[in-house]
Amino acid sequence: MEFVRVEVGDGVATIRLDRPKMNALNAQMQRELIEAAREVTQDDAVSAVILYGGDRVFAAGADIKEMAGMSYAQMAGGHSRLLQDFAKALAGIPKPVIAAVNGYALGGGLEVALTADFRVAGENAKVGQPEIQLGIIPGAGGTQRLARLIGPARAKDLIFSGRHVPAAEALEIGLVDKVVPDAEVYQAAREWAATFVGGPAIALRAAKQAIDAGWEVDLGTGLEIERTQFAALFSTEDQKNGMRSFIEEGPGKATFTGR
Repeated sequence: MEFVRVEVGDGVATIRLDRPKMNALNAQMQRELIEAAREVTQDDAVSAVILYGGDRVFAAGADIKEMAGMSYAQMAGGHSRLLQDFAKALAGIPKPVIAAVNGYALGGGLEVALTADFRVAGENAKVGQPEIQLGIIPGAGGTQRLARLIGPARAKDLIFSGRHVPAAEALEIGLVDKVVPDAEVYQAAREWAATFVGGPAIALRAAKQAIDAGWEVDLGTGLEIERTQFAALFSTEDQKNGMRSFIEEGPGKATFTGR
């Protein structure tokens, strides 16, 4: 891949956005993100994933020069689906995912970060959905994932105004989960990701799927999703090992195999 790199070490995969200078998300980069999501999903050596744009910028948005001349037919016929598909691929990674955000995460950049389970931001990071200033709206999930994360009123504030939100406010409204000095963003995400290495991978996947799928349905359906996932875990080695260890040694001492 030209604009996206996947680096794996110590059980953690980093999906690195690498299209200088601002990591503008053109169609090729979006397709490469789909491939990167597939790669880390299929790699059993990967327990957790970090989305990272570098120490200066996460991603300043979609490639406006590429989109500016597109017609309705071109956008409706394929490109709008690609926008949704790459974000769905990232959101569908069945492992804990942490976005490490330095600098700007705007428009499509914030939509990438919204696909993660958690977001760590630098003190000087700025996030937002400024598409309204271009006469459009977010198209890679921003209207949906942002509203589900911070509530519809706050999402409308950000989307209607297009304003840039500083890290401190993003933390206050729940748009990011942790703010650290800029130089420590990737390391903080790495330390967080490391807590999932060696954990019960199948149970983590089941928990993520149950929460994400349950969010989209009524409570009764969500409870049925949970029940099905819960019962299925009793067919795993990790469940046997975890409960045996709890009985014999007490909590927190089990060794998991991911099977």
